[in-house]
Amino acid sequence: MPTQKGHLYLIPVTLGDVDPLEVMPISIKRVIESVDHYVVENEKTARRSIKMIAPDKQQSILEFSLINKYTEPSEIPAFLDPCLEGKPMGLMSEAGVPGIADPGADVVAIAHEKGIRVIPMVGPSSILMAMMASGLNGQNFAFNGYLPIDAKERKHKIIELEQRSRQEQQAQSFIETPYRNNKMIEVLVSSLHPDTLLCIACDISLPTEFIKTQSISQWKKNAVDLHKRPAMFVIQHKVVSF
Repeated sequence: MPTQKGHLYLIPVTLGDVDPLEVMPISIKRVIESVDHYVVENEKTARRSIKMIAPDKQQSILEFSLINKYTEPSEIPAFLDPCLEGKPMGLMSEAGVPGIADPGADVVAIAHEKGIRVIPMVGPSSILMAMMASGLNGQNFAFNGYLPIDAKERKHKIIELEQRSRQEQQAQSFIETPYRNNKMIEVLVSSLHPDTLLCIACDISLPTEFIKTQSISQWKKNAVDLHKRPAMFVIQHKVVSF
């Protein structure tokens, strides 16, 4: 009789230093208590997250496969062997939910190819939470990842996203390396139309959370220091009327 395949659980991680059960349901704890095989970006941080959520979990029995920029695509299918042997597995991001702006999406795609059931679990997503709190167009939005590092290319991309927002009534979201946040704000304020709306969502779900949406002309009058604080940026040429 063929072995029934194990499930692949997409397990969220907190967005910072906060009690996991303050921002995630108890079902996450129950799954982690039952799963011993994981695909993660970094073993050390994954172990720390597991210990925070399920402190009684025996760490010595845990097995990890690493997926990051050094992972060869040809290695990934074998990561799911435990599922093919009937064992449950967990996929964890470094922060937030797996598969969204995260290399774990490749693991999920292969799981579908192999007929493994994929179970997404509820947890904090900076992309969705920023959109929820922005007041901008949650019915039509795009996530653009990181913008170009080169100053000229970055400014060109920002103007391009503003034009797309105006033409398609689509909110445009993106992120920046935390130590470059203040520079990003300077470029946005100097490049965008004064009436364009900008939402900055920083330290989402943490005690230091800061979320504010206002026009570029208003941001020019209200400086904010977000140096080395994880942030999401969302722009929209104007608010859509419903």
